[in-house]
Amino acid sequence: MRVLLFARARELAGVEAVEVTLPPNATVADLRASLAKQCERIAGLVARSAIAVDNQYAADATPLPATAEVALIPPVSGG
Repeated sequence: MRVLLFARARELAGVEAVEVTLPPNATVADLRASLAKQCERIAGLVARSAIAVDNQYAADATPLPATAEVALIPPVSGG
């Protein structure tokens, strides 16, 4: 599954997307765990970032369809 990275996650990883292999019936929580293990540079951001599945923010219990468009959106600060 391809996961698009935005903002600080993209900067830290040095790429705009990563490929993650997940088991059938995986959830957003499974994706978070896989991302943290696979991309150590963004591991600290994964737990506190939003995950969007098919352009909708998703809870950790949300199942991930194999064809879903997934994005990791880190928290942002502004002033």
